[in-house]
Amino acid sequence: MNNRPGPIAMLGSGETSLAGGRIFESIAKKLIQPIQIALLETPAGFELNASQVTEKVSGFLSKRLQNYDVQVHSVPARKRGTQFSPDNEENLTDLLSANLIFMGAGSPTYAVRQLKGSLAWDIVRARHRQGAALVFASAALIAVGKFALPVYEIYKVGEDVHTVPGLDLFDDFGLRLSFIPHWNNSDGGDDVDTSRCFIGLDRFNQWCDELPENHTTLGLDEHTGLIIDFNEGTCTVSGVSSATLLRDCDPRIYPSRAEFPIDELGKLSIKSDAIIRQEAWELVNDPPAEKVTQPILGEDVLYLLEQRKMARIRHDWDQADNYRDQIASLGWIVTDTPEGQVVTRSDDGDS
Repeated sequence: MNNRPGPIAMLGSGETSLAGGRIFESIAKKLIQPIQIALLETPAGFELNASQVTEKVSGFLSKRLQNYDVQVHSVPARKRGTQFSPDNEENLTDLLSANLIFMGAGSPTYAVRQLKGSLAWDIVRARHRQGAALVFASAALIAVGKFALPVYEIYKVGEDVHTVPGLDLFDDFGLRLSFIPHWNNSDGGDDVDTSRCFIGLDRFNQWCDELPENHTTLGLDEHTGLIIDFNEGTCTVSGVSSATLLRDCDPRIYPSRAEFPIDELGKLSIKSDAIIRQEAWELVNDPPAEKVTQPILGEDVLYLLEQRKMARIRHDWDQADNYRDQIASLGWIVTDTPEGQVVTRSDDGDS
C-alpha cells in the first residue's frame, strides 16, 4: 500500500475537452500501467441514458490515452434498491483494481443520496488510500464537498437557497472543503447571471453566508482544473482560466499554471482512523481474480463484454447469450466464474 493517497483532480467542466484531456494525461504519467480506469455512473444514474453518459467519456479516454496501456470500464452503481445498487458487490468489481476513478455529469444531490454510506463510496475511498487517482467534474465535484450546492433545486425548481450535506471526501484529510464548478459560466449572456454554477453571484453569496466559519470553498472556472498531489504537498491549476479559493468568503484567485501548497486549502491531517467499512478493505486488499481483458482485445470485444455483464446483472439471459455469441464470432470464448467473466482466445478465431 502507498504511504500517501493518490492524486485528486477536480474539473470545473470539460472532462472531454482539450483541457480535460491534459489533466487526465498528467495523472496517467504518474500511474503504474496498466491503467485501469473506472467510470462511476452514479451522478447520472437517474437518467435513462446513464450508460451513454459514461460511454462518451470512455471513448474520449481510450483515444486520448492511447499511448498508455489503458482499460476503461463503466461501473453501473446507479440507484439503491435496484439491481444497479451502489451496495451490490457484483456491480463494483471494476472499482476494486482501478487506479483511476472518475465521476462527472448528473445531479449533485442525487449522487450524494445514492453514494453516502454506500459500499461503492467506501471502496472509492479505500482505493484512493492505496494510491488510486480520483477525478471529479461538474456535478460529481459538487457532491464530494462538505456541503453540496443543490443546483437544480435552486436554478430549475425555484427552491430557496440552502446547503445540503455532501459526501465530505476531504474530511478524511482534516479539510473542510466545498466546490463550485462552472464558476465563470456566462450562458445567460447579458440577460441573466449564470456564474457560480448557474445560480448567479447574488444567490451564491446567500449560499456562502450559510457556511460555517473556517470553511473553504473552491470555485473552478470552466475548462479549468486543480490537481492535488499529496506526495508533493502541492495544488496545481491547469486549463484555460483560474481557480478561486474562498475562506470565510474572502476570495483568492490562482491563474492557470499556478502552484500553491495544500495548506492553502486548510491544515492537512491524513486520518488513519477514517471510517471505511471492513468489507470494503477486504475487497480491495483481496479482490477476485481480474477478468481477462488484455490490451490485445479490441474495443468491440471490450464493449460487448461490458454489455454482457450488464445484461447478466439485469438477469436478461437471452441478451447475455446473444452477446456471448457475438464475442465468439470475433474469436473469443467467455467463461463465467465466481470471479467474473474470463476470456480466452478460441483456437480458430480471428480478432
